[in-house]
Amino acid sequence: MAAQPIFILREGSKRTHGSDAQHNNIMAAKAVAEAVRTTLGPKGMDKMLVDSLGDVVITNDGATILKEMDIEHPGAKMIVEVAKTQDAEVGDGTTTAAVLAGELLTKAEDLLESGVHPTVIANGYRLAADQAIKIIDTITISASPEDTETLKKIAATAITGKGAESHKDHLSSLAVKAVTSVAERSEDGKITVDIEDIKVEKRPGGSIKDSEIVDGVIIDKERVHPAMPEVVENAKILLLSVPIELKKTETKAEIKITTPDQMQLFLDQEEAMLKEIVNKVINTGANVVFCQKGIDDLAQYYLTKAGIFAMRRVKKSDMEKLARATGARIITSLDEIEESDLGYAGLVEEKDVTGSRMTFVTGCKDSKATSILLRGGTEHVVEVLDRALEDALRVVGVALEDQKIVVGGGSPEIELSLRLKEYAATLKGREQLAVMKFAESLEVIPHTLAENAGLDPIDMLVELRSQHEKGNKRAGLNVYTGKVEDMYENDVVEPLRVKTQAINAATEAAIMILRIDDVIASAGEKAGQGPGGGPEGPGGEMSEEF
Repeated sequence: MAAQPIFILREGSKRTHGSDAQHNNIMAAKAVAEAVRTTLGPKGMDKMLVDSLGDVVITNDGATILKEMDIEHPGAKMIVEVAKTQDAEVGDGTTTAAVLAGELLTKAEDLLESGVHPTVIANGYRLAADQAIKIIDTITISASPEDTETLKKIAATAITGKGAESHKDHLSSLAVKAVTSVAERSEDGKITVDIEDIKVEKRPGGSIKDSEIVDGVIIDKERVHPAMPEVVENAKILLLSVPIELKKTETKAEIKITTPDQMQLFLDQEEAMLKEIVNKVINTGANVVFCQKGIDDLAQYYLTKAGIFAMRRVKKSDMEKLARATGARIITSLDEIEESDLGYAGLVEEKDVTGSRMTFVTGCKDSKATSILLRGGTEHVVEVLDRALEDALRVVGVALEDQKIVVGGGSPEIELSLRLKEYAATLKGREQLAVMKFAESLEVIPHTLAENAGLDPIDMLVELRSQHEKGNKRAGLNVYTGKVEDMYENDVVEPLRVKTQAINAATEAAIMILRIDDVIASAGEKAGQGPGGGPEGPGGEMSEEF
């Protein structure tokens, strides 16, 4: 009898294996890297992303672009993870990490076609990454936490190319001042920075120059009643996570009222109960109340009569920031309030900011909370500035924690590439080939910087290699002049962790994709999709219409 085929997968499932699976995944990952490649560097272009609801995002931030893109291919998703991790860990260098991962896979494909086994390539890449981290440590520059000028340069480098260059000095100053104000130094001298202590409140209208730093918390809300005081000095602050209104019964209840007197008694009883709740708030001695839930209209009247500044529907994140800033506890039961649960602020004030009211809580005791009021011409401008400032805050925080920086402009990548080629020559076996390819991959960063600036990438790479061979370890590409110059003197510096994290994340993702030799997609995929959720077609390539 002829051998019967054995089916182990459900009907409709699709499977690609061997070189086809590797090729598909590599092609998808490369397509994602190519999508963000043109945004790299100060002269990088922007992307306009329109979601299904028609909301528009204009950015050249790698992590934002990849987050907003609706990517389905699992191989491509791994490159998105690289950018997300880079963003979470450092805040900047997301495009660098994605582009580097794509280039590592491109070079690996050359080796696969030459007959080198994926495991050998993976081992070679790991050796190269470990060696790269050791090499880059030798070209770092120490940065003192007290050296605010260097911190401003780091912030300015992160902001450059994000649509805010004309005001980068002002934004850099804001970022450094905000981060240094929330930085905490432990007994052993180690500095930790929690960026969550910095609240950025965006407000379209006005100029970027009008952006300011506030030593306290800004709440984008106004008091519940216009007759309440606008300004409260020496504020005793009560934070409530329970509503100041009557509780509804948890079980279904029915009240039968048969006479008008009973109706009046019912209303009087409701009012008395509400007054009792409000009296509990008044008796705490608080003159400012921030409530996470609702405040009944009648309760608003009683609070106004007592001269209390009250606000309702305050976001949970804002409540937590107020608790940290003022020392108040967030109360979940009105029966258990003590005077020690109240927080303190020197001033609580409601102000008009471009036609809408905002509340400023300042003068807090031992506060580590800082807010930045970010202004800009239009909503999209403010959104772009917010992303740029977010990156600046993160990199300054990382620089304060590590106190180690490197120059930019493709300089570290060229130095690493040259030194890794020397290291490859000391290796025996096929890993040498993988290390050489890793070294070549690093050159994609200066190559792309030159390309995006409209310069000749080959000429620039030759000049960069020449300068580094002469011992100019800080020589990088100045995209404004089109020349190879000392990047430290050009104030292009970034934290060491930006580079080490990018190298590690890109290497790990490339190795993971290389080691996949089988893709099994369950049945029930949408029409027109290939194995693994990617579009069908040559090599499972992604559509370039982003």
